[in-house]
Amino acid sequence: MNQSILFNDDLAYDHTQKLWRFSGLVSGQSVVIEVTSDVLPDSISTSDKLDWELTVEDWLADNEDIPPTIRLTL
Repeated sequence: MNQSILFNDDLAYDHTQKLWRFSGLVSGQSVVIEVTSDVLPDSISTSDKLDWELTVEDWLADNEDIPPTIRLTL
């Protein structure tokens, strides 16, 4: 399915759950993306962020139903 997503600039690291979280808007629906990754808060790069966004776009292309939270392990 061809889905377009608009990512928000709200990337944050959740120290409690040890994951990254950011949000977006797809088909008028707000979604939260949670990424479990080895990338630490002091070493995050623009390249990491873009890779995660690309992975979300690929996920959306492969899945028709969009849950409120998309969980990825990278």
